[in-house]
Amino acid sequence: MMDAVRLYCRYVGVSVRAQMQYPASFVMMTIGMFAVTAVEFAWVWALFSRFGTLQGWALPEVALLYGMVHIAFAVAEAAARGFDIFHRQVRGGDFDRILVRPRSTVLQVIGMEFQLMRVGRLAQALLVLVWAVAALGVRLTLGRALLLVASILGGGFLFAGLFVLQATLSFWSVESLEMVNMATYGGVEAGQFPLSIYRPSFRNFFLFVIPLATVNYLPALAIAGKTDPLGFPVWLQWASPLIGILFFLMSLLVWQVGVRHYTSTGS
Repeated sequence: MMDAVRLYCRYVGVSVRAQMQYPASFVMMTIGMFAVTAVEFAWVWALFSRFGTLQGWALPEVALLYGMVHIAFAVAEAAARGFDIFHRQVRGGDFDRILVRPRSTVLQVIGMEFQLMRVGRLAQALLVLVWAVAALGVRLTLGRALLLVASILGGGFLFAGLFVLQATLSFWSVESLEMVNMATYGGVEAGQFPLSIYRPSFRNFFLFVIPLATVNYLPALAIAGKTDPLGFPVWLQWASPLIGILFFLMSLLVWQVGVRHYTSTGS
């Protein structure tokens, strides 16, 4: 296990050094990512500036959701980038080389690329999260602080699991990956707002199909000390981040099925 961790760190080191060969490009792309996500939050701020609240949710409470989901997505997008671009390996026949190496396919694919420029999204979301906690006057006890970290990690695992499922779909088709992109990037957009504002069918999708609400909405209720209008038990708010990890592990099982059914391009 430790040997695999060391190898992954070497993969990350190689990827980071390659990206830093062009520091000006890295800085500009990072600033651009920060600016794009800042504009997204400015739209949320404008919405609350006009209407005040959204079904009982104030701007700082929604900002808490925003910061949590965007930090989690930034971490997943940087660390699991290899799965996000995996369809190129299948299309070009390069996955065959990965299969003959004496290492896990998951380790090799996830270490294919570490996207450092996502630090721009991470920094912007972290600023929003810090402001939200301060504006809400949340007393960050040890338990709440651990829940916040666990929620972000659980969200990172959940989004990484979606990238794994997208990569697995490449074994059968490289033309229909937008279906997963709708769930991934659409999930980020939906996760910015409380689950209670959506229709029941939409809520059930983000609870039982892609359980984004379990790593974002439910923990945020416990952190902010807010009563859940949907009536979920309090213990679920504290335990729900584990579901993100379980989702990732289940995605890896689906990946193994895809690998077993992979047939070479023959090129």
